[in-house]
Amino acid sequence: MSLLSFFGRTRQFESQVAESRSRLWRLAYAWCHSRHVADDLVQDTLAKALVRHNQLRDPAALSGWLCSILANCWHDHLRSRKEATDIDDVDECELPESEQPDDGYAQNEIVRRVRQAVALLPTGQREVVTLVDLEEMSYAEVATTLDIPIGTVMSRLSRARTTLRDKLKDRTTCTVAPAGTAGTTGTTGTAGTAAIYRLHG
Repeated sequence: MSLLSFFGRTRQFESQVAESRSRLWRLAYAWCHSRHVADDLVQDTLAKALVRHNQLRDPAALSGWLCSILANCWHDHLRSRKEATDIDDVDECELPESEQPDDGYAQNEIVRRVRQAVALLPTGQREVVTLVDLEEMSYAEVATTLDIPIGTVMSRLSRARTTLRDKLKDRTTCTVAPAGTAGTTGTTGTAGTAAIYRLHG
């Protein structure tokens, strides 16, 4: 490979990684619900991605590869706080509520309740439900990203959706997709979980 070709590829890679920043931040915030922590996680992820760019064999897999790095950075953060003895059972009940400004009480209340419900999920369930419903990843992609079996992905997703459905029942107009289906839906024109994070994250 010529030197010119090498630098051309490097610049293209750096550009693609930079374009992924907002998506990674949205996902990081969905996991940690802290702007400061999300900023740090994304910064660490991008730095590690640029250093390890030779590890990416398939350019088409960039998105999933970056999510895997982000997940590792997130788990490192949890371990540093001694909160990850069992990633599927960690319950961060003291996470702050949404930091977004009011732009309409009704919509803001729905956003607050949905985000709070997601924030109260055990860490492992929160990771899976956001990757499937927010990032629209397949079960196989989530399993690869988090380095867990597909069966674990499915069981965590099922428990997460059941919990969210119970918490949000009769409290918002959001409808959480039943286990085994992809994504979430909204009723009466209200955005579902994924759309809420896209609009307000």
